[in-house]
Amino acid sequence: MANYDKKEPGFTQLPEMHSAGLRGPKHLNEHADFITSQPQDAPPKEKSHNKKEESSSPLVYDPQYILQVRDLKKYFPIKDGLLARTVGYVKAVDGVTFNLKRGTTMGLVGESGCGKTTTGRAILRLSGDKTGGDVLFNGKEVYDLTKQELHDARTKMQIIFQDPFSSLSPRMPVGEIIGEAVKEHNLVPRAEYEDYLDNIMDKCGLQPFHKDRYPHEFSGGQRQRICIARALALNPEFVVCDEPVSALDVSIQAQIINLLEDLQDQFGLTYLFISHDLSVVEHISDTVGVMYLGNLVEYGATEDIFRNPLHPYTKALFSAIPVPDPTVKMKRIVLEGSIPSPANPPEGCKVHTRCANCMEQCKHVAPVQKEIEPGHFVVCHLYNDVKAVGE
Repeated sequence: MANYDKKEPGFTQLPEMHSAGLRGPKHLNEHADFITSQPQDAPPKEKSHNKKEESSSPLVYDPQYILQVRDLKKYFPIKDGLLARTVGYVKAVDGVTFNLKRGTTMGLVGESGCGKTTTGRAILRLSGDKTGGDVLFNGKEVYDLTKQELHDARTKMQIIFQDPFSSLSPRMPVGEIIGEAVKEHNLVPRAEYEDYLDNIMDKCGLQPFHKDRYPHEFSGGQRQRICIARALALNPEFVVCDEPVSALDVSIQAQIINLLEDLQDQFGLTYLFISHDLSVVEHISDTVGVMYLGNLVEYGATEDIFRNPLHPYTKALFSAIPVPDPTVKMKRIVLEGSIPSPANPPEGCKVHTRCANCMEQCKHVAPVQKEIEPGHFVVCHLYNDVKAVGE
């Protein structure tokens, strides 16, 4: 074959491929490595430096807890290039551990983007497969359930979404919205269906004639009552309340909070209450978890957390709670900088880039969870003299 000169007329040179993902292989083995590697959407398995974590035993079911979460992780792949290759992962939930007792309410607080909602959705298996960890609901691993078992478990696990308008179908009347899942799961005989809906709606502050109306005909508070009735209609045991009052006026917030508390007393419900409003969380919660960048930095009884916050981030968060007294001077703790990206979290303690108490080891070593007082856990190097949980 003749050797063509690039300068000769008639020779056409392909334009340079600027994207790194589209360049050809530098070595012959590169294509083979790409073909035989693990799927692109599978997050890389991180090597654990903790021997106990490597040989962790299966999570043991404790009947007093309706929900047991251990080291839950949920990563989302970052795609780039024409081939949509995975170039990284957003670590939305990066090792969350807590237990939730039956009939109680756990508040989950933190800045926007810290992973609160993703945690709730991952527990309910609404965000695809988990990346790691264990989620036990009534002693059963949620992610090991078959399709039929998960279908049956949906009646016991429900969610109330943040925006009541976007979560309701505008083309369906309220009666169909509330009763759709009741029909799907055959919870009541057909002859008792209408009476069952009327009873559920009455408990949520709705009237029977509301069944023929559409969501746009209701106020924000009424729409949220419809969402609560839809969840309650399946007779659940556990409900994730994803900021259910953040879009409502203050007076309506109080009504919805009182409604949730009344329903909890009547039906023995267990809530995971996600919110930005610390005053609401203090009022309704039995336990509180404080999240930062996908991790729980502090967890304990509500009284202990608000009376004696331990983690520097928790102290800064609680210092922003307004006091209804103009004579009281606020001692606001301001966190410098902005929250890091969950796609590229800092090494060591994730809070160290904004923490005024940052030490050298905080920059390189991730802290472990420690129990400072019974039921009060914190993840911070300031308490290294306390024995770590599980040691």
